[in-house]
Amino acid sequence: MSTATEPRPASGHGRSPLAPVGDAFNRVAGMLPQWAWIGFWLILAVLYGLYGSELNDGLYESVIQTLAYVMMALGLNIVVGFAGLLDLGYVAFFAIGAFVAGWFMSGHFADSEIYFIVADQTRNVPGIHINFFLVLCIAAAFTALWGAILGAPTLRLRGDYLAIVTLAFGEIVPRVFELSTSGPFGLGDLDISNGRQGITPVDKPYLPVPGLDDITRIDITPFYFIALGMLLVVLFVNIRLRDSRLGRAWIAVREDEVAAAAMGVHLVRVKLWAYAIGAAVGGFAGVFLGVFQNTINVDQFEFGFSVFILCMIILGGMGNLAGVVLGAVALSMINRFLLPELNPIPDKLGLDFDVTSISFGIFGFLLLTMMVLRPEGFIPNRRRKLELHEDELEGPMEVRAP
Repeated sequence: MSTATEPRPASGHGRSPLAPVGDAFNRVAGMLPQWAWIGFWLILAVLYGLYGSELNDGLYESVIQTLAYVMMALGLNIVVGFAGLLDLGYVAFFAIGAFVAGWFMSGHFADSEIYFIVADQTRNVPGIHINFFLVLCIAAAFTALWGAILGAPTLRLRGDYLAIVTLAFGEIVPRVFELSTSGPFGLGDLDISNGRQGITPVDKPYLPVPGLDDITRIDITPFYFIALGMLLVVLFVNIRLRDSRLGRAWIAVREDEVAAAAMGVHLVRVKLWAYAIGAAVGGFAGVFLGVFQNTINVDQFEFGFSVFILCMIILGGMGNLAGVVLGAVALSMINRFLLPELNPIPDKLGLDFDVTSISFGIFGFLLLTMMVLRPEGFIPNRRRKLELHEDELEGPMEVRAP
């Protein structure tokens, strides 16, 4: 009589303290099918868009900004979560997308007069003025090109070397924009960034339909629905990519590059697609943030922002779309509301500093804590959870074959 062995699940021994929290998320998520959850959250989002501004203007504005952060986190998740590539310079693509909006939706190039599907009052302003929704497509294509260009030198790098190179890209691109007012960076006399002053104001979104034909800075409700629509597009693209042939190739590369290459996966093409598509989503969201904030300035594109977006992915769960959305919403709200509320604490302890000034240190501590207690994130990808918890399986259990 033959015997076989199979692993026996551990009975809770060695589990992290945060494991019950993550398991609770998974149990709640499994109570309804995916389409029901999508419909529930979509209805809730629409209702909030209609009445949220009447409840709290500050919260409403922060929610709009959070939607843009969720888009960026989903874009970086393509690179980090799906393909398993590290990118510490993601802020570069945010910068490129925002400056594309500044070039094509403002009076920055005052010597030109180009107008395409814009409001009547915008036609009185010199410069290049192209419709917001067309600029979204232009920025996505332009940043995708630069994502492939900047990703190409990293194809043979791994680990620390990959981190250093991508970090360098994230520092170089904003500095190029900062210095691109004249001289070699500015292509002669051409000013492409207006230096540290930045580009402002930026045109508002416009379409000749009710609700989008007269957007003002006072009523920001249209910005909410535009951001929500953009987020739904990004989520749809992420879901389709995850389940596509390219998405399966990304997962194979993430698990084992050598095995993936042996099975016929073209590593160079697959990695370049990951960098390009992830960059396109970053530029896509960068256009919206630049237009919503009505200014594009190099001070918005610091290295800490890349780490901020990366923390969202790691805390929520790399590779899991629901986890990435949860991590982005949680960190964005913590940054906007919780940290300012902690400012009185240092004064009570006799210390003289602002809690918000050490926000990235606090996020780093949260990241370190998460890596120790629950490295797979709150809502982990199933495959990644199995990888990180193989040691929690006890010795073999004997099974007798009939």
